[in-house]
Amino acid sequence: MIYAMFIVSILTILVGLIAVKARIYSVKNGHIPAGYFKLMQGQDVPEIVTKTTRCFNNLFEIPVLFYIVCTLYIALGIETYVAVVVAWIFAILRCTQAYIHITYNHVKHRMLAFGASVLCVFLLWVNLIALKI
Repeated sequence: MIYAMFIVSILTILVGLIAVKARIYSVKNGHIPAGYFKLMQGQDVPEIVTKTTRCFNNLFEIPVLFYIVCTLYIALGIETYVAVVVAWIFAILRCTQAYIHITYNHVKHRMLAFGASVLCVFLLWVNLIALKI
């Protein structure tokens, strides 16, 4: 389970680095002034900046619930095959969603990956509660 958490953490760092690279590129090429990033408003920005920034922000939403539930499994000494498999499926789905978001950004594909990842987190929580009852 900790390895799935590690993968999601690495994904977050990688997407953050991609977002920074997109911002630097956009400023260097004159697509956006550096001052835009003070408040992140007031100007149209290149699509790549918006996509990478939103993708990065998304990795601090549902994944937070994933980190919490996985930490509880570890802290309580519970490691079931089902939980480990679901945790890995979540990690793969989040990588898939990030890839879709940053590349071709097909909303339906991205939403399917997102919905399935939310279901994984829900299943992890239900499984944990069921084991503790």
